[in-house]
Amino acid sequence: MLKSVDELNKINHVEVECVFIGAGCNRLVNTVAWGACDLVAFGAQNAVAILCPKSAQIVTTLPGHNAVVNCTEWIPCNYDVSKVWHADEHFLLSGSADASIILWAVLLKERKWRQVLQIEKPHQRGVTCIAGLTLSPSLALFASTSSDCTVCVWEIVLPSTAGGDCKLTCLSNINMSPRPMVALSMAELPGNSGNVVLAMGGLDNKIHIYCGESSRKFSLACELKGHTDWIRGLDISLPVCIGGEESLLLASSSQDRSIRIWKIALHRASANKKENGLGLQSYIEGPIFRSGLIRFQISLESLLIGHEDWVYSVAWQPPLHVSLPENCEWCQPLSLLSASMDKTMMIWRPERTSGLWMNEVTVGELSHSALGFYGGQWGPKGESILAHGYGGSFHLWVNVGGESEDWQPQLVPSGHSAAVTDLRWSKSAKFLLSVSHDQTARIFGPWEREKCLGKRALWHEIARPQVHGHDINCVTIVQGKGNHLFVSGADEKVARVFEAPLSFLKTLHHGLLGSSVCMEDTNEEIQILGANMSALGLSQKPVYIQAANTAVDKSTANGADKLETILDAVPIALTSPPIEEQLAWHTLWPESHKLYGHGNELYSLCCDHGGKLIASACKAQSAHVAEIWLWEVGSWKVMGRLHSHNLTVTQIEFSHDDRFLLAVSRDRHFSVFSIENLGEDRVTHQLLAKHEAHKRIIWACSWNPIGHEFATGSRDKTVKIWGLTKSSSEEAFCVKQVMRLPPFKSSITALSWYTPASNGVGFLAIGMEHGLIELWSVNCPSSALPALRLDPFQCHVATVHRLSWRSLGESEDCHSLELASCGADHTVRVFTVKIA
Repeated sequence: MLKSVDELNKINHVEVECVFIGAGCNRLVNTVAWGACDLVAFGAQNAVAILCPKSAQIVTTLPGHNAVVNCTEWIPCNYDVSKVWHADEHFLLSGSADASIILWAVLLKERKWRQVLQIEKPHQRGVTCIAGLTLSPSLALFASTSSDCTVCVWEIVLPSTAGGDCKLTCLSNINMSPRPMVALSMAELPGNSGNVVLAMGGLDNKIHIYCGESSRKFSLACELKGHTDWIRGLDISLPVCIGGEESLLLASSSQDRSIRIWKIALHRASANKKENGLGLQSYIEGPIFRSGLIRFQISLESLLIGHEDWVYSVAWQPPLHVSLPENCEWCQPLSLLSASMDKTMMIWRPERTSGLWMNEVTVGELSHSALGFYGGQWGPKGESILAHGYGGSFHLWVNVGGESEDWQPQLVPSGHSAAVTDLRWSKSAKFLLSVSHDQTARIFGPWEREKCLGKRALWHEIARPQVHGHDINCVTIVQGKGNHLFVSGADEKVARVFEAPLSFLKTLHHGLLGSSVCMEDTNEEIQILGANMSALGLSQKPVYIQAANTAVDKSTANGADKLETILDAVPIALTSPPIEEQLAWHTLWPESHKLYGHGNELYSLCCDHGGKLIASACKAQSAHVAEIWLWEVGSWKVMGRLHSHNLTVTQIEFSHDDRFLLAVSRDRHFSVFSIENLGEDRVTHQLLAKHEAHKRIIWACSWNPIGHEFATGSRDKTVKIWGLTKSSSEEAFCVKQVMRLPPFKSSITALSWYTPASNGVGFLAIGMEHGLIELWSVNCPSSALPALRLDPFQCHVATVHRLSWRSLGESEDCHSLELASCGADHTVRVFTVKIA
């Protein structure tokens, strides 16, 4: 039964802290913004994730959008920091495919976030780009564009004190039909006119210049032609002094692979110039426009050719804080950063003598798995640059050489770039394995060696054992003694078995300070150092120690070998958390076996606690296809085929003593099988019970780890707890409902039950379709109490797909646990749960 609300206070005190968030970036150009507060905001599915480059950690995610986050923009941005140098509160704008814009605020000292306001559907379609401009500590402008071919300009009155409200006003609504704009940039015009220039570019290959006067009504000033393909990036610098006059520099990048730099300066009439000249000089000087009483002219300053593919973004280096004898000033460096799909970022600067713009720095990714960069960002001080790539990855370089410019890659957070479908703790519970529809399997763990430096052990991605050609749906880790093994199932009819190579075992040893668990796993008899990816990306072939020690002359390699494998992988033992280039190519595990038999795509997998049997199931529309297959670990023979369900089996789980196998299905039934491993390739199984447990699909199940009770969760928003007991006959078992939790507000999609052996009172973690997670205290068969509802800023912002507990140990007054979760919001999260 459920206890009354009055008894709720008697429950143990529970504290939860989110210690890790792993997430990849949305595959969009404008989704990343690096602010003056030295925090990076980016879209992770329909959440806004906040990244701290110094700690290489994602510190939080902001829930609120109902669709993919397309763009983010800080207020103040890096260029406007001089106007709000000592601000305690910074603001962030985010735009989404649901056509909404949200304004967030963060108190910098406390790192406390709040949602200030939400603009519901300012556009008819998704918001694709936002550009901001801070005019004063109390006033800012921003422009937003959408695929509905409109551009809106907004004014924000910022609060005078931290935590106050903001006032928002729409100044202009500009219709750019029939071609939408995809790039925006705003700046104040030179000459202390108080007027604002808005540059926009898009699918018509032209740059449209709009001006806003004191009334803030924006009108078309001129159009700039020159690019021959879509314009993808725009950025306007702070005023610079060129030829003795104050000017703005507008940089534009395009899919025509070129970058153009335009100069916006006060127009000065020339007596020698013909009014209607059509020569080269008139083409370079460009159009003249008026803003208020002042005339400006735009001229083509330079054409930069160097990238070999689409140039998605350009960004001017943020201003530098220069101390002069009289006062402190902000200086705009003439450094331009560009990012391209050719896998490189370049820094362009003018030569001191000729003034010609040259590419002075080139950084990039050479991995075969990389598909180019979607955007590049400067750090606030101009000493670091950040790129985000096609696969959702980040790449950070820091100038460690000062004026000599030595740009070195640095550690950044990483994670999946599509829905994370399954996760498992390793058999030693030292690391976490997750799989995703981004077609990768990733291993995350705390890098314990950081404790030697007096730091807290932070979580990082330490390996990427599988990079596949199909979306991966499920995974299980083989328990028991021996080397690390896992089995994964994807959108194919084959389950694949992977074994840890020697390079990973040594990396694990370095990261875990030589714990005894890892020393046992580092078996010198293992001759496989790592793995190579085949050309089609479907299988991973072993790299042997002897082969790795032998230098291979690629020029003499025959053509067949070149087609079969790419021989660039260099598996090594890592002594520090790996960067993206190492993860993407040098941490693969070799594939040891393929398990054939299922008729459709694999959907669910599990392993018994003894490491003897693997159970698998596939997507199904009939009873014949919905059967569960049992495989023997080691020989990988089929040991049985279990029949019970008519539709896809959504989850399978063995009981703690491996005597029973629980399966739940889309057909609203659960089944309990008895499993007996007789040895000598003999396994017997019997269907003990089958019940229609819920009114809708059953998505999740979990056994009590010290008993034969289990929980089921369904789309009907209910969680039920069942008990498996012997009936009056000694050999017969029956299943009865023990209790039913009160209805939840959302569908139940994930369950995980943990019960310490000390007192028998367990904790049931419940994940829901809207992303929230609740913890319930369960004492079977008598009571169930809600213990804690996790803060929405800690939880997922889309469906929770899997939950899993591990114990960190007990003390006299506290029990420490860790709860891992994954979801459709592309994130993997780890929570520390302390029970007093």
